[in-house]
Amino acid sequence: MRGGDAGGPGTPTREPAVFAEGPRGVPLLGNLPAFGKDPLAFFEQLRERGDFVRWRFGRSRALFIAHPEDIGELLTEIERTFDQPDLGIAFRTLLGNGVVVAKGADWRRKRSLVQPSVRPKQVRSYAATMAECAVDLADRWTDGQRIDIKKEMAALTQLIAVRTIFGVDTAADAESIGRAMDIAQKEIGAEFSGIGALLPDWVPTPGRARIKRATAVIDAEVSRVVSRHRDGDTERPDLLSRLLAARDETGARLSDREIRDETVTLYIGGHETTSSTLVWAWHLLSRNPRVRDALTEELDRVLTDHEPGHDDYASLTYTQAVVKETLRLYPTIWLLTGLAKEGATIGGTPVPAGTRVWSSQWATHRDPRWYGDPEAFRPERWLTGSPENGDGGASGEEIPEYAWFPFGGGPRVCLGTRFALVEAVLVLAVLARRFHLDVTADGIRPVPGLTLQPDRDVLATVRARG
Repeated sequence: MRGGDAGGPGTPTREPAVFAEGPRGVPLLGNLPAFGKDPLAFFEQLRERGDFVRWRFGRSRALFIAHPEDIGELLTEIERTFDQPDLGIAFRTLLGNGVVVAKGADWRRKRSLVQPSVRPKQVRSYAATMAECAVDLADRWTDGQRIDIKKEMAALTQLIAVRTIFGVDTAADAESIGRAMDIAQKEIGAEFSGIGALLPDWVPTPGRARIKRATAVIDAEVSRVVSRHRDGDTERPDLLSRLLAARDETGARLSDREIRDETVTLYIGGHETTSSTLVWAWHLLSRNPRVRDALTEELDRVLTDHEPGHDDYASLTYTQAVVKETLRLYPTIWLLTGLAKEGATIGGTPVPAGTRVWSSQWATHRDPRWYGDPEAFRPERWLTGSPENGDGGASGEEIPEYAWFPFGGGPRVCLGTRFALVEAVLVLAVLARRFHLDVTADGIRPVPGLTLQPDRDVLATVRARG
């Protein structure tokens, strides 16, 4: 364990890394059974053992790191002394060789082609669609109505995704892609944390068959929409059109397969992550009336008599803090991993080549060394003047860089970060300005799949604000 007082947040003085041993595993499988049973609890257990913990993923060497400085080093060195590991056939079946998976020069080329589509200027142009879709949903809600928040937020973010990414506008498009994506993300989680993680790619399993069928649906939809775009003679403002027009330094365009991989990747970033974040936000707001009141006070004060737009985003500081705190407690991306190359080190400590290095947003985001009362939902910790951000608070304590990393970091930080944050803030602002949601589903547990999702329907009663 690195130095520091576990009784409160701050930036402890670091000591040289000391390897701790993880839980005793079983022959051949190592710690995979415990990891597969409850990955989140397993990573918290590792964090309690230290900042550098050795464990076994099957028969492979694995190292868990928990200190923000070490996590930052892993993320920033991922292209130099660490490699992007193979995340399994289920992951590759869905994402192909998109920018999340690609390596080296191929990754650099794809990132340069995709990044212009999600820069702040472009996200601004998508903000109106985000707000309009949320307003349409708000117009359909009525006081006293019973809803499943999980389904409502999934349908909303699917619609936003198909409009902004694919440039289509029918419920059939959203529903068919959305159903297939739900199946795919669940199967990825099951494969990644189960025995499938150790099976060769050629071994058939029911889960692998399901993800192939789901991916075939996604591929057919993407192919149809791409053909529609290519046949059109007008310029479109959606992300797909920007990808189709992008050229690299040699003048080459993305191939049809590359277009497919990148649109699926962007869809996951624009739909899956935001949908999950909004569900957890409503769940937390329902259980914290003080925070809910502070949120609606800001919405009434900033928005007065108009619906939110991109120009309001910077002024909605408390709403942003609610989203950040939700992502701290329920990070949609719950783990990151890298593969050590020859000569790799972390914190000056050599890491043997071939070691798979793991970090978990779930575990680090709930570490009492960085967050006072880490299980509490307290958006104020992200505001200027808060005691926990070093901007004039009573204690002057700071949240270290990479103690919060829901979108990763370093050169491979999620390209859709800005898109996802703006979408979550604007959707929450539109809906919370008109309604409170009283969540009645008790005992909701997070399930780690491709993203962190609730384990059941999240039922709520819509309450119109007076």
